[in-house]
Amino acid sequence: MLNNKLIFKIISIFLLMFISIPSFVFAMDTSFIWNGDDITSSVNANTDEEKPNSLNLESGSAILIEQNSGKILYEHNIHEKLRPASVTKVMTILLIMEALDSGRISLDDKVPCSENANSMGGSQIWLDTRETLTVHEMLKAICVVSANDCTVAMAEFLAGSTDAFVTQMNVRARELGMNDTTFKNPHGIDEDGHVTSAYDISLMSRELLTKHPKITEYTTIWMDSLRDGKSSLVNTNKLIRNYSGATGLKTGSTSIALYNLSASATRDNLSLIAVIMKAPTTKVRFDEASKLLDYGFSNYSYKEFGKTGDTVKSLTVNKGVTGSVDAILESSCGTLVKKGEDKNLVQNIILDDSIVAPVVKGQKLGEVSYSINGEVVGSSNIIAASDVNKIGLWNMTTFLYESWYKLIR
Repeated sequence: MLNNKLIFKIISIFLLMFISIPSFVFAMDTSFIWNGDDITSSVNANTDEEKPNSLNLESGSAILIEQNSGKILYEHNIHEKLRPASVTKVMTILLIMEALDSGRISLDDKVPCSENANSMGGSQIWLDTRETLTVHEMLKAICVVSANDCTVAMAEFLAGSTDAFVTQMNVRARELGMNDTTFKNPHGIDEDGHVTSAYDISLMSRELLTKHPKITEYTTIWMDSLRDGKSSLVNTNKLIRNYSGATGLKTGSTSIALYNLSASATRDNLSLIAVIMKAPTTKVRFDEASKLLDYGFSNYSYKEFGKTGDTVKSLTVNKGVTGSVDAILESSCGTLVKKGEDKNLVQNIILDDSIVAPVVKGQKLGEVSYSINGEVVGSSNIIAASDVNKIGLWNMTTFLYESWYKLIR
């Protein structure tokens, strides 16, 4: 017992000295070549110069973007205002998904069919005014077969009327920076003044795919059915069946708009969106969307540096009830790189090597950045993964008691 008491006194004296001694924080700045295969960041500027229509596209307008950053990889008349046809429904679907994710509606909600919805022409599943379908079934019909009747039924369900819903569509378009766009209806049937651009379609497609990735559970359906198998559905987007990695997104065509498509695909962590407008034939729109996607996958890769919550380092905490805290990434970070340039990737960490309690969960401890040939291409704050309280009279007493208890057990 005398040995235990002596040990206890030594611990008590040491802790009292520990609290009274000032601590110093040292900054560490390290740089090294990144050799890992892992990467989520933002690169907005298009620094790649392509000759106008170097892919010799027949379509009136086209764009290819990288989904995570929004970087433009190829462009051809991207701001020309054209009729979108049923690609309009990307915005309709976006508003539906926002309502779902906010809890305003659920997939199980029953949606009625009005006379207005019943009277729609074009692509449809022939809704009857006496039936109701769930939001889940409506979404399936809209995404797979571009059902105009279901689109109108959902617009009325969400906003009370199609006019009110179209107002919401235009407000959301402005928020996304879709300055070439004016919506007149939620379905895309030709109407004077109902226009958008390839660039704007890429904006709303990116918003849908990045903020509501569950939509691909619908947009990747090739064949399905409704009404207990009585109504068959086959996807209007042939790339879902024929293009490796296809994730969506929406077709559209009318006699005036010709053939449009917003096509998305993911391979090896690289996600691309290709938009084709005013293609002369349906074959051309699919061929040229494939050509754009092929161009992106052949020339670029996406390098992920780290994900939200990944531990960068365990840091020493002075005067804390615990001696260390994990320093983690505040957000995922990565970048789009041209193939072959990743060998020039440099990581730079600025981090407090030793910190003083108290530490608050989420407290910034440093930052990490990544550069290629001197240009910063991604960054993230480094934050504390947990709280670390400062040793005080009360928690020191608790600590000493626990230490004593461990000694005499």
